[in-house]
Amino acid sequence: MSDRIVKLALVQFQSVLGDTAASVEKACKMIDEAGKQGADLVIFPELATTGYHLATIGPDLATLTERVDGPSVTALREAAARNRVNLIVGISLEYDYQPGVPYNSSVIIDRDGNLMGTFDKVHLWAGERFWFRGGCDFPVFDMDFGRVGVMICYDAGFPEAARSLAMQGAEIIACPSAWCVQDKDIWETNMPCRALENTVFLAAVNRWGAEGDDLYMHGGSMVCNPRGHKLAQIEEEKEDILYVDVDLNDILKNRVTSPYLRDRRVDTYDMVMAY
Repeated sequence: MSDRIVKLALVQFQSVLGDTAASVEKACKMIDEAGKQGADLVIFPELATTGYHLATIGPDLATLTERVDGPSVTALREAAARNRVNLIVGISLEYDYQPGVPYNSSVIIDRDGNLMGTFDKVHLWAGERFWFRGGCDFPVFDMDFGRVGVMICYDAGFPEAARSLAMQGAEIIACPSAWCVQDKDIWETNMPCRALENTVFLAAVNRWGAEGDDLYMHGGSMVCNPRGHKLAQIEEEKEDILYVDVDLNDILKNRVTSPYLRDRRVDTYDMVMAY
Protein backbone atom coordinates (compact mmCIF):
# COMPACT_ATOMS: atom_id res chain seq x y z
CA MET A 1 0.00 0.00 0.00
CA SER A 2 1.57 3.27 -1.09
CA ASP A 3 1.77 6.16 1.33
CA ARG A 4 -0.91 8.82 1.18
CA ILE A 5 1.09 11.63 2.75
CA VAL A 6 -0.61 15.00 3.21
CA LYS A 7 1.24 18.06 4.50
CA LEU A 8 -1.03 20.15 6.71
CA ALA A 9 -0.32 23.78 7.56
CA LEU A 10 -2.23 25.10 10.58
CA VAL A 11 -2.06 28.90 10.71
CA GLN A 12 -2.36 30.09 14.32
CA PHE A 13 -3.49 33.53 13.21
CA GLN A 14 -3.96 36.92 14.82
CA SER A 15 -6.59 38.87 12.88
CA VAL A 16 -6.68 42.62 12.51
CA LEU A 17 -9.89 43.17 14.43
CA GLY A 18 -12.62 44.71 12.32
CA ASP A 19 -10.40 45.19 9.25
CA THR A 20 -11.06 42.53 6.64
CA ALA A 21 -8.71 44.00 4.03
CA ALA A 22 -5.76 44.04 6.43
CA SER A 23 -6.54 40.57 7.77
CA VAL A 24 -6.83 39.07 4.29
CA GLU A 25 -3.63 40.75 3.10
CA LYS A 26 -1.82 39.27 6.10
CA ALA A 27 -3.42 35.86 5.54
CA CYS A 28 -2.33 35.81 1.89
CA LYS A 29 1.27 36.39 2.92
CA MET A 30 1.05 33.41 5.28
CA ILE A 31 -0.48 31.31 2.50
CA ASP A 32 2.52 32.25 0.36
CA GLU A 33 4.80 31.07 3.17
CA ALA A 34 2.93 27.77 3.54
CA GLY A 35 3.02 27.27 -0.21
CA LYS A 36 6.80 27.56 -0.20
CA GLN A 37 6.90 24.79 2.41
CA GLY A 38 4.92 22.47 0.14
CA ALA A 39 1.66 22.46 2.10
CA ASP A 40 -1.25 20.50 0.65
CA LEU A 41 -3.91 21.98 2.93
CA VAL A 42 -3.68 25.34 4.73
CA ILE A 43 -6.20 25.96 7.51
CA PHE A 44 -6.99 29.27 9.21
CA PRO A 45 -9.04 29.81 12.39
CA GLU A 46 -12.63 30.87 12.92
CA LEU A 47 -13.57 34.35 11.65
CA ALA A 48 -9.99 34.96 10.57
CA THR A 49 -10.96 37.75 8.18
CA THR A 50 -12.82 39.87 10.74
CA GLY A 51 -11.57 38.95 14.19
CA TYR A 52 -13.91 37.38 16.71
CA HIS A 53 -14.68 39.88 19.51
CA LEU A 54 -18.44 40.15 19.06
CA ALA A 55 -18.87 43.35 21.03
CA THR A 56 -16.58 44.97 18.47
CA ILE A 57 -17.50 43.31 15.18
CA GLY A 58 -21.16 42.54 15.90
CA PRO A 59 -22.51 46.05 15.27
CA ASP A 60 -20.45 46.25 12.06
CA LEU A 61 -21.34 42.84 10.60
CA ALA A 62 -23.47 44.47 7.93
CA THR A 63 -20.30 45.87 6.36
CA LEU A 64 -17.85 43.14 7.43
CA THR A 65 -19.91 40.24 6.09
CA GLU A 66 -19.28 39.33 2.45
CA ARG A 67 -20.62 37.02 -0.22
CA VAL A 68 -18.56 34.31 -1.83
CA ASP A 69 -17.83 36.59 -4.80
CA GLY A 70 -16.61 39.39 -2.52
CA PRO A 71 -13.08 40.78 -2.26
CA SER A 72 -11.90 38.59 0.61
CA VAL A 73 -12.84 35.27 -0.99
CA THR A 74 -11.52 36.47 -4.34
CA ALA A 75 -8.12 37.30 -2.82
CA LEU A 76 -8.02 33.97 -0.97
CA ARG A 77 -8.86 32.06 -4.15
CA GLU A 78 -6.03 33.82 -5.97
CA ALA A 79 -3.61 32.98 -3.15
CA ALA A 80 -4.64 29.31 -3.22
CA ALA A 81 -4.12 29.08 -6.99
CA ARG A 82 -0.84 30.99 -6.87
CA ASN A 83 0.57 28.60 -4.29
CA ARG A 84 -1.16 25.41 -5.45
CA VAL A 85 -2.64 24.74 -2.00
CA ASN A 86 -6.06 23.72 -0.75
CA LEU A 87 -7.42 26.25 1.70
CA ILE A 88 -9.92 26.54 4.57
CA VAL A 89 -10.51 30.02 6.03
CA GLY A 90 -12.98 31.28 8.64
CA ILE A 91 -15.12 34.21 7.44
CA SER A 92 -18.47 35.91 8.01
CA LEU A 93 -20.64 35.11 4.97
CA GLU A 94 -24.05 35.94 3.63
CA TYR A 95 -25.79 34.20 0.75
CA ASP A 96 -27.76 35.41 -2.25
CA TYR A 97 -30.87 33.59 -1.09
CA GLN A 98 -30.73 35.30 2.32
CA PRO A 99 -29.18 38.78 1.96
CA GLY A 100 -28.30 40.55 5.17
CA VAL A 101 -28.16 37.35 7.25
CA PRO A 102 -24.58 36.59 8.42
CA TYR A 103 -23.24 33.11 9.02
CA ASN A 104 -20.11 32.17 10.95
CA SER A 105 -18.57 30.21 8.09
CA SER A 106 -15.51 28.74 6.47
CA VAL A 107 -14.74 28.81 2.76
CA ILE A 108 -13.16 25.73 1.21
CA ILE A 109 -10.96 26.38 -1.84
CA ASP A 110 -9.00 23.94 -4.02
CA ARG A 111 -5.50 24.20 -5.51
CA ASP A 112 -6.83 25.79 -8.69
CA GLY A 113 -8.53 28.55 -6.75
CA ASN A 114 -12.00 27.10 -7.23
CA LEU A 115 -14.50 27.55 -4.43
CA MET A 116 -15.42 23.99 -3.45
CA GLY A 117 -18.08 25.16 -1.03
CA THR A 118 -18.72 26.59 2.40
CA PHE A 119 -19.50 25.35 5.89
CA ASP A 120 -21.68 27.31 8.31
CA LYS A 121 -21.14 26.79 12.03
CA VAL A 122 -24.03 24.71 13.35
CA HIS A 123 -23.71 25.09 17.13
CA LEU A 124 -23.55 28.78 17.98
CA TRP A 125 -21.72 29.68 21.18
CA ALA A 126 -23.29 32.07 23.71
CA GLY A 127 -23.72 35.55 22.16
CA GLU A 128 -23.04 34.32 18.63
CA ARG A 129 -26.73 33.50 18.26
CA PHE A 130 -27.55 37.21 18.51
CA TRP A 131 -25.39 37.98 15.46
CA PHE A 132 -25.30 34.85 13.28
CA ARG A 133 -27.69 32.33 11.83
CA GLY A 134 -26.71 28.72 12.54
CA GLY A 135 -25.91 26.23 9.79
CA CYS A 136 -27.88 23.04 9.26
CA ASP A 137 -25.56 20.43 7.75
CA PHE A 138 -22.06 18.95 7.78
CA PRO A 139 -20.77 18.66 4.20
CA VAL A 140 -17.62 16.74 3.27
CA PHE A 141 -15.30 17.91 0.50
CA ASP A 142 -13.38 15.74 -1.95
CA MET A 143 -9.90 17.23 -2.20
CA ASP A 144 -7.20 15.88 -4.49
CA PHE A 145 -5.65 13.84 -1.65
CA GLY A 146 -8.75 12.67 0.24
CA ARG A 147 -11.99 13.65 1.96
CA VAL A 148 -12.08 16.60 4.37
CA GLY A 149 -14.83 17.72 6.73
CA VAL A 150 -15.12 20.96 8.66
CA MET A 151 -16.60 21.85 12.02
CA ILE A 152 -16.10 25.20 13.74
CA CYS A 153 -15.02 25.67 17.37
CA TYR A 154 -18.04 24.90 19.61
CA ASP A 155 -19.18 22.25 17.10
CA ALA A 156 -16.32 20.13 18.46
CA GLY A 157 -18.12 19.83 21.79
CA PHE A 158 -20.86 17.77 20.16
CA PRO A 159 -19.75 14.24 19.23
CA GLU A 160 -22.53 14.06 16.65
CA ALA A 161 -20.81 16.75 14.55
CA ALA A 162 -17.54 14.89 14.04
CA ARG A 163 -19.40 11.57 13.74
CA SER A 164 -21.57 13.00 10.96
CA LEU A 165 -18.43 13.92 9.03
CA ALA A 166 -16.75 10.56 9.66
CA MET A 167 -19.82 8.64 8.50
CA GLN A 168 -19.65 10.56 5.22
CA GLY A 169 -16.08 9.41 4.73
CA ALA A 170 -14.09 12.33 6.10
CA GLU A 171 -10.47 11.33 6.65
CA ILE A 172 -9.35 14.71 7.99
CA ILE A 173 -11.59 16.92 10.10
CA ALA A 174 -10.54 20.57 10.24
CA CYS A 175 -11.72 22.56 13.24
CA PRO A 176 -11.14 26.33 12.79
CA SER A 177 -11.63 27.93 16.21
CA ALA A 178 -11.55 31.07 18.32
CA TRP A 179 -11.19 29.25 21.65
CA CYS A 180 -10.73 31.35 24.78
CA VAL A 181 -8.02 30.59 27.32
CA GLN A 182 -10.57 30.03 30.12
CA ASP A 183 -11.62 26.84 28.34
CA LYS A 184 -8.15 25.62 27.47
CA ASP A 185 -8.73 22.41 29.43
CA ILE A 186 -11.78 21.59 27.29
CA TRP A 187 -9.80 22.31 24.12
CA GLU A 188 -7.19 19.82 25.23
CA THR A 189 -9.86 17.17 25.87
CA ASN A 190 -12.30 17.61 22.99
CA MET A 191 -9.92 17.47 20.07
CA PRO A 192 -8.13 14.17 20.83
CA CYS A 193 -11.49 12.58 21.73
CA ARG A 194 -13.12 13.54 18.43
CA ALA A 195 -10.15 12.08 16.55
CA LEU A 196 -10.11 8.81 18.50
CA GLU A 197 -13.81 8.01 18.53
CA ASN A 198 -14.00 8.55 14.76
CA THR A 199 -10.52 7.19 13.88
CA VAL A 200 -9.69 10.25 11.78
CA PHE A 201 -7.00 12.89 11.69
CA LEU A 202 -8.17 16.09 13.34
CA ALA A 203 -6.56 19.47 12.65
CA ALA A 204 -7.66 21.95 15.32
CA VAL A 205 -6.58 25.49 14.45
CA ASN A 206 -7.06 28.10 17.14
CA ARG A 207 -6.73 31.85 17.10
CA TRP A 208 -4.09 33.64 19.09
CA GLY A 209 -4.12 37.05 20.75
CA ALA A 210 -6.21 39.47 22.77
CA GLU A 211 -9.29 41.22 21.43
CA GLY A 212 -10.95 43.89 23.56
CA ASP A 213 -10.38 43.83 27.30
CA ASP A 214 -12.12 40.53 27.95
CA LEU A 215 -11.03 38.03 25.31
CA TYR A 216 -7.73 36.19 25.04
CA MET A 217 -7.29 33.22 22.74
CA HIS A 218 -4.33 31.07 23.67
CA GLY A 219 -3.61 29.18 20.43
CA GLY A 220 -2.62 25.60 21.16
CA SER A 221 -3.28 24.49 17.59
CA MET A 222 -2.77 20.75 17.21
CA VAL A 223 -3.03 17.74 14.93
CA CYS A 224 -4.33 14.49 16.43
CA ASN A 225 -4.03 11.07 14.83
CA PRO A 226 -6.72 8.35 14.61
CA ARG A 227 -5.74 7.03 18.05
CA GLY A 228 -6.31 10.43 19.60
CA HIS A 229 -2.61 11.10 20.10
CA LYS A 230 -1.22 14.55 19.44
CA LEU A 231 1.22 14.40 16.56
CA ALA A 232 2.24 18.02 17.07
CA GLN A 233 1.09 21.19 18.81
CA ILE A 234 2.12 24.83 18.98
CA GLU A 235 3.16 25.10 22.62
CA GLU A 236 4.08 28.79 22.67
CA GLU A 237 1.34 31.39 22.79
CA LYS A 238 2.17 33.24 19.59
CA GLU A 239 1.26 33.57 15.94
CA ASP A 240 2.81 30.68 14.06
CA ILE A 241 2.32 28.00 11.40
CA LEU A 242 2.35 24.33 12.38
CA TYR A 243 3.39 21.91 9.63
CA VAL A 244 2.48 18.25 10.05
CA ASP A 245 2.74 15.35 7.59
CA VAL A 246 0.00 12.75 7.98
CA ASP A 247 -0.40 9.41 6.19
CA LEU A 248 -4.07 8.77 5.48
CA ASN A 249 -3.37 5.02 5.30
CA ASP A 250 -3.08 5.12 9.09
CA ILE A 251 -6.85 5.53 9.24
CA LEU A 252 -7.47 2.09 7.76
CA LYS A 253 -4.92 0.49 10.07
CA ASN A 254 -6.50 2.03 13.16
CA ARG A 255 -10.02 1.14 12.12
CA VAL A 256 -8.94 -2.50 12.38
CA THR A 257 -7.56 -2.14 15.90
CA SER A 258 -10.16 0.43 17.10
CA PRO A 259 -13.31 -0.43 15.14
CA TYR A 260 -15.64 2.14 16.72
CA LEU A 261 -17.43 2.93 13.47
CA ARG A 262 -17.93 -0.73 12.59
CA ASP A 263 -19.23 -1.70 16.02
CA ARG A 264 -21.80 1.06 16.47
CA ARG A 265 -25.21 -0.14 17.67
CA VAL A 266 -27.46 2.38 15.97
CA ASP A 267 -30.52 0.33 16.86
CA THR A 268 -29.97 1.19 20.54
CA TYR A 269 -29.50 4.93 20.08
CA ASP A 270 -33.02 5.97 19.04
CA MET A 271 -34.03 7.33 22.43
CA VAL A 272 -30.76 9.22 22.84
CA MET A 273 -31.04 10.80 19.39
CA ALA A 274 -34.65 11.84 19.99
CA TYR A 275 -33.97 14.04 23.02
